[in-house]
Amino acid sequence: MAEFYLDEIIKVHKMDNQVVYDKVSRIIARSEGEEFYMELDVNKELYPMLAGEKYRMVMASTLLMDGSAVTDYFPEGKQKSLADKFEYVMHGLLYKMSEVQVKADDGSNDTKVAVYVSFGGLQLLLRGDPLKMHKFKVDQKMFLLLRKI
Repeated sequence: MAEFYLDEIIKVHKMDNQVVYDKVSRIIARSEGEEFYMELDVNKELYPMLAGEKYRMVMASTLLMDGSAVTDYFPEGKQKSLADKFEYVMHGLLYKMSEVQVKADDGSNDTKVAVYVSFGGLQLLLRGDPLKMHKFKVDQKMFLLLRKI
């Protein structure tokens, strides 16, 4: 079975269409439990997203259901893939991780881990509790999959 780095329901709070590229929107979203904050660039022509909508977001190391690594060669015959269950898939590289201080609701500072992934120029910033971000490592290749709920 494929291992997920993250499997969350996210809610889009805001859309920023003022990104540098014409066909790109930056979504600002949080997980349902408010455990994760994210900013994600998406191709709005391929996958339009709207504020207020909910999506299932999965981040995995492979698309193959058996958990084996994706190679350039696919054997003949239809191979089952995680991508079959999702509407939008991106492949990228985690290039940076850092600790950041974030203001909590009570006014105190809270330490979070920020993960930065590049999907061929489209960027992801994912921020969450250090205990929930332990699976992420710099130079990791990963897939991000989205499906509207």
